[in-house]
Amino acid sequence: MIPLDTTPAAVALRTAYDQQIRTRKGRDTVEQVGAVIRSIGIEGNGFLQYLGGVDGPELDQLIADQVTFFGERGTKFEWKYYTHDLPEDLPQRLTKAGFVPEDEECLLIGDIAELASEVVLPEGIRLREITEYADLERMQAMEEEVWGYSHDWLPDALSADIANADEPGTVLVAETDEKDPKMVCGSWIRLHRGTDFASLWGGSTLPEWRGKGIYRAHVAYRRNLAAERGYKYLQVDASPDSRGILARLGLRPVSVTVPYIWKPAV
Repeated sequence: MIPLDTTPAAVALRTAYDQQIRTRKGRDTVEQVGAVIRSIGIEGNGFLQYLGGVDGPELDQLIADQVTFFGERGTKFEWKYYTHDLPEDLPQRLTKAGFVPEDEECLLIGDIAELASEVVLPEGIRLREITEYADLERMQAMEEEVWGYSHDWLPDALSADIANADEPGTVLVAETDEKDPKMVCGSWIRLHRGTDFASLWGGSTLPEWRGKGIYRAHVAYRRNLAAERGYKYLQVDASPDSRGILARLGLRPVSVTVPYIWKPAV
């Protein structure tokens, strides 16, 4: 795990994220209930952003109310925990209420003005923005080759991103420069209108094409796209595979996130 950046500049970035992104009501079915923003995504699962400010029995009741809400609907949901959230025993309270933690990710944020803008690709590789459903299905197949499990949600989800006027998405792929091109890496970016933030997603690369700078080129391309549209910051929840690369590119690791999942009894 790379150490978190606790400098004043990094804390300021994290505070801006908390104020602008964690409080944002996006395209899903959303409502604010006390200290949480509760949403239901296009696949029917729930998601919570915690706004803080409660503790003790009040916090326990808040957690119990969310379990009741989704339990009555027979729906699993995620409480997204950040390691800078208070109180410090929030993870224990969630676990006691039946939540199970999944793999942690690192929240990194970068000032676009400080990030590299040069897109450098290995010979024989090109970048292309895609919008057609057939290309999104090709991207699904590439993702499944990388990860070894179904990504059948991806074409519809990314089509919705591309069409979303509130948080417009751009999908980017790297492919071989030949008559029958092979897709080797895919990523996307969401522009959060009304905020200073754009967020980076994906970046999966076929094993034989890793270590050649393709992922870094995806970051630079998306950085330039956000800069052209007037955004100030890039944000990403990074897996262990990419967090080191992103930190070396100038994004600051400001917190660790853990999805705490609650599922109804079978």
